[in-house]
Amino acid sequence: MTVRLATYNVRGMKDSVPALTRVIGALRADLLCVQEAPRLLGWRSRREALAGSCGLRVVAGRRLGGVAVFAAPRVRLIDAESHVLRIFAGLEARGLAIAVVEVEGARLAVGSTHLDLNGAARLRHVTEAMALLEAAAARFGAAPVLCGDFNERDHQPAWRYAATRLTDCYPAAPRGDGPTFTARHPQARIDAVFASPDLRVHACGGAEAAPADLAAASDHLPVVAELESGAGLRGPVMNP
Repeated sequence: MTVRLATYNVRGMKDSVPALTRVIGALRADLLCVQEAPRLLGWRSRREALAGSCGLRVVAGRRLGGVAVFAAPRVRLIDAESHVLRIFAGLEARGLAIAVVEVEGARLAVGSTHLDLNGAARLRHVTEAMALLEAAAARFGAAPVLCGDFNERDHQPAWRYAATRLTDCYPAAPRGDGPTFTARHPQARIDAVFASPDLRVHACGGAEAAPADLAAASDHLPVVAELESGAGLRGPVMNP
C-alpha cells in the first residue's frame, strides 16, 4: 500500500481561499494534516467547506489548537482523538489531532500538531504529542506518523527528539528544495512529516502546484510524502 500524506499550515484561511483550494487539490493527498485551521466563528463549517471543496472530509480535530486531519474517500476512519497539550501561561494553546485510519488494509495513526515559538514549550509539547500518538498507534496496531509546523529547524531540540522516534521523511527521500517558510521566499524547513520506521519513504517534498498559488494560499508551503507500508500494520478493530 502506498499513501500520499501531506501537512500544511493554512494560516487560518486568511489568504486566497481559491488558491488554497487549488494547492490542496494539487497535493492529491489521501491524508492531509492541517495547522492553523479556522478556530473562530463558523470554524467547523469553514473546515468542512475547505475539505469538501478538495474532495476530502474532516476526520479529526477540534477548535482549540487549530489542528485537524482531512482524509480522502478511500481512507477508512477507525478512531479519532483531539488533545490540548499542556497549557503554558502567556502562550497560545497547542493541540494534537489524531486520526487512526486504514488504507488498503494498512493502518496508520496520523497526528497533526503545531508547536510553539517558545523553545521550552516546543520540547514539552513534542514529547507529549509523541507519547499520545504512539499510544494510539499501539492500541490499533497502526504505524505512527507525526506531521506539522514545528516552528524550528532540524538541528534544534524538539525536531531532534521527533527524529529519534520516527523518520524525518524529507532527508530520507528528498524531492524539491525543502524549505517551507516563508511561502514567498522559502528559507527555512520548519514543516515536516515524521513516519514510523515500518513505513518506506518513496519521496517527500513540495507540492506540484502553481508557484503563484503557493505564494497566494498561505505563508507556509505544504509538504507531501509518499509512504509505503510494510507487514504487521494491521490489527483487530477496537471499539472507540
